[in-house]
Amino acid sequence: MAYKIGTKEKPLKLKTPPLSSDYTMHVEEKDGKEILICTVGKTILHYNMACINDLHAMLKKHGDWMDLGAADEQKPAKEGTVEAWGRSTKNPAGGWYGLKKGFRGRFGMYIPPLMEALGLAEVTHEAKNNKMKAK
Repeated sequence: MAYKIGTKEKPLKLKTPPLSSDYTMHVEEKDGKEILICTVGKTILHYNMACINDLHAMLKKHGDWMDLGAADEQKPAKEGTVEAWGRSTKNPAGGWYGLKKGFRGRFGMYIPPLMEALGLAEVTHEAKNNKMKAK
């Protein structure tokens, strides 16, 4: 499915789940594939485009709120969270949805607000311990 995520020139402007930081998301082609480009200040992260449909399908099957559990790549993800699923060998990608070595984590921080903006999920906006569920 084609989503309106923005271009490098006109990226989609988003806020992290606690609404404490701004970041942008857009789509670019790399090695013949469309990928998500997430820009947080000077940090740039890349995510597999399939994560949108795959996460939505998993959340629909889950049927309830799920903790986000955002963590950097170097830190372990708490079991049963969106972050853990985004790294699991049991997800449809067979592992990390993050594509840039050293910056593959934070899936649970940056993908949920994108899903919310696309109308695919609800996300809580507390200071910490946020959750999401499929719409």
